[in-house]
Formats: sequence, C-alpha cells, structure tokens
Amino acid sequence: MSVEDSSALRLSANISMLFTEAPFLARFALAKAAGFAAVECHFPYAFALSDLAACLRDHDLVLNGINTPAGDVERGEFGFASVPGREDDFRRSFDQSLEWAVRLKVASIHCMCGVVAPEQSAEARQVFLRNMSYAAQAVKGMALTLLVEPINQIDRPGWFCSKSDELVALLIELGEEQVKLMFDFYHIQISEGDLLRRMQRHWDHIGHFQFASVPGRAEPDVGEISYKPLFAEIARRHWSGWVAAEYRPKSATQAGLGWMRTLVPV
Repeated sequence: MSVEDSSALRLSANISMLFTEAPFLARFALAKAAGFAAVECHFPYAFALSDLAACLRDHDLVLNGINTPAGDVERGEFGFASVPGREDDFRRSFDQSLEWAVRLKVASIHCMCGVVAPEQSAEARQVFLRNMSYAAQAVKGMALTLLVEPINQIDRPGWFCSKSDELVALLIELGEEQVKLMFDFYHIQISEGDLLRRMQRHWDHIGHFQFASVPGRAEPDVGEISYKPLFAEIARRHWSGWVAAEYRPKSATQAGLGWMRTLVPV
C-alpha cells in the first residue's frame, strides 16, 4: 500500500532523517517512490531555492515543513525563540525561514525555541511570547502555520519547554490562531506519556504530528509506543494536515517501511 492509497492519513517523510543513504537532493525522488506525497526537512538553507523548487515540482511533492535556522549547534545553540538577549537573532532567522516558506509554498515553520539556563526561565517565557507575537503578525493572512515543539530534556538538555501541557498554556496566553503545537509522539512520550488522552485534550491546539519509536527513535512498529490506536484516532477525527515520519531508520529506509501497511488505517 502506498500513502496515496490511504484516505485516512496524509503521511510525510522527514528527509533530514529518512533516506539519508542518498544525497539530500536525491531523497525527494526516493520519498515519492516510497509512496509519500509530502516531505519536510530541518534546515534546507544550504541548498539553492531553485534546486529545491525543481525537486518538489519534478516529483510532485509538497514541502510541508521547515525549521527556523538553529544557529551554532556546536556551541549549544538550537534556535532563539525563547532565548533572552537573542531577539534580533530570532527575527533574522525567522525572516529567512519565512522567505523560504513563501518561495517554496511551505505549509508550516517550526520556530525553534532554543536552550535556556534555568535561572532565565521566567525571562525566557516573556521573550517567547514577544517573539512569537512578532512571527504571528508577520504571517497574518497567509496559509502558513507556525509550530512550537516540546523537545525532551534527554535529547536536548535545557530546552525551553519540554511539556506539551505547559506549551499549550503558553499558546493560550499568546492567543494567536496561526501558532500551534508540534505534537511529536516521540518527545511527548519521553517527557509526559499518556499520549492518547493528551492528544485528545490538546487537539484544538495541534498544528502538526511527528512520530518515531521510543526508545531509539527508529521505525514506529518497534518500541513502547503502540501507534496503531494513535493513528486510528487521528483518522477518526478527520485530521486534514500531515503526519510526519521523523525517525532514524535501523537500516536502509525502504527496508523499514512495513509500518505503512501494518499501522496506517485505510
């Protein structure tokens, strides 16, 4: 079964993590051949816009999501949306990602919150609200969703907000309809668990789904998360957005795609 045969879920492949056995620009063709109708990636900025647009056009793919630039990862930077003193860096990085999103007709931008020292948590909260208000005003009237993600503290120590419950409270305070929760089952399982009820509770604030196994962040048909009922609930609620595979394949990507037959409702 290909993704296009499924009327229940619209599946996307994160080609920053899938199909990495091939060069980046070759991954578009591999994703299409595997049955995906959309792709997303973390940081496309090293590639020419014209080359990316050609890959999307030639393979009839949607680019459903990109991240704002991370900054200097080797120095511990991973986005700026909540980092005190880096407001100008956030605006520059967001403006760059917005330009790319418009040019490539991207559906969503993940505004990366960043790593914050514990003593800065109160200030970081206010920085986040100001920065995301700026971003929300910039996309008013556009068919574009801004995403914020609770990333677990094991993978990213010091991440601004690792709990979906706390992040949704911030979104309610922010009050911007185009700013939504990135519901990544992998991160939320590690940080909070209770995935089905948490997804149901936050449904109106969710802008995108991502998935991977826990532990290991591999294919979704291994590990402690039972994805079949989670996918069935998303389908039952007639989710019209994308549901993205964002995992590290245990071997060649194509060899591990059996979950598309066994877990995805039809």
